[in-house]
Amino acid sequence: MKTKGKGSMTQTQPLETALSSRTEDSKNFKKLLMDQVRAGGGTQAMDTKQLFQTMVKDTLEAFLELEMEEHLGYPRHDPEGRGSGNSRNGGTAKTVRGDFGEIEIETPRDRNSSFDPKIVAKRQTSVGNFSEAVISLYARGLTTREIEQHAKEIYGVEISPQFVSRVTEQLQQQITEWQNRPLEAVYPIVFVDGLRVAVRTDKGVLKKCVYTVLGVDLAGKQEVLGLWIEETEGARFWLKTLNDLRARGVRDILILCGDGLTGLPGAVESAFPQTDVQLCVVHHIRNVTKFVSWKDRKPLCAAMRPIYSAPTVEAAELALDQFEQAWGSRYPMSVASWRTHWYSLTTFFKYPVELRRMIYTTNAIESLHSQMRKNIASRKLFPTDESVIKILFLNIRNFTNRWTKRQGWDIVVNQLMLLFGDRLKPDLVDAL
Repeated sequence: MKTKGKGSMTQTQPLETALSSRTEDSKNFKKLLMDQVRAGGGTQAMDTKQLFQTMVKDTLEAFLELEMEEHLGYPRHDPEGRGSGNSRNGGTAKTVRGDFGEIEIETPRDRNSSFDPKIVAKRQTSVGNFSEAVISLYARGLTTREIEQHAKEIYGVEISPQFVSRVTEQLQQQITEWQNRPLEAVYPIVFVDGLRVAVRTDKGVLKKCVYTVLGVDLAGKQEVLGLWIEETEGARFWLKTLNDLRARGVRDILILCGDGLTGLPGAVESAFPQTDVQLCVVHHIRNVTKFVSWKDRKPLCAAMRPIYSAPTVEAAELALDQFEQAWGSRYPMSVASWRTHWYSLTTFFKYPVELRRMIYTTNAIESLHSQMRKNIASRKLFPTDESVIKILFLNIRNFTNRWTKRQGWDIVVNQLMLLFGDRLKPDLVDAL
């Protein structure tokens, strides 16, 4: 292969080869840097931040020049470029931010405007981990103003609210893809719960609910299937949500667990008629004790425990009768609430003990919401629905990376096979 001189490139020479050909120059870098420091008055007079920024600037511009060489196929001032159909066309000044602070670099241009740099892409205004740092701070609930202050204190960089918005807006495509990704055909267990947030709207500040749908697949792995934000819930809302899941490939849900969400059971019956609905027992107990005297709450809860911890539904009914005898005259509404929702509260008794432990409460999704609440506690108000989904998506992405197969799933999946073999066989083989 014919070369054009020291440190130059041919049309077929890749960027990696060009970089390795400069190892001799890199060996002299330390000596050149020492000479620079001496010329500037020695280490006592050295401005380390400025020196580091100069190094970053020179490095980025060198890489951009190498990318231009690879794009054109010949180095600067090489005669081979004459009549090639494209050539350099000066440069454009650009300010970039990073862990090093803020610097201005010159990005080369070509006459055909076909150069698409990778090291510092078009319209990219940050390099290194700076954008990731902004996104991380945003995910932890910091407001735009707090992120600005943090960037100034830690990085010595002044950023605008518009910059924070641009960085976080890069997530929108990821969110759209995530909200519309294909799902598994069958989910043995699905949990549903809501998280209350305050959102500024044309009508003023409204309390809205973000509903999270969490699925457990046949391999025992949990995943958030989606987020939906709504001011009021009802059968129409839940039917739309469940139909969204159907459109993304879900054809069956064995057991759906949720709080007493308005319209949910009817919507489930319409979208997934074979699905069993289990109301969260823990949520129900909270609702039952909401209007109970503080001094009576502890003994009342103790009296209810035999109901949901009974070995069979018949034993649970007997425990409910005993609960009514002890507390019915004082708190008749507490007893009536159990009887009104008895069928949905006792669905879990149909299943083996190992499976009951997973479905009688929505603790799996409550744990996720608890982490979310911590991270958005400082945000008293969200400007838009999109900003709510954005920050919760980041939280989900961070938390779910640590999720593994549910404990005890190997036993449960065999029980599911015996109970729902006709609905699981093809999918179970694929999953295992």
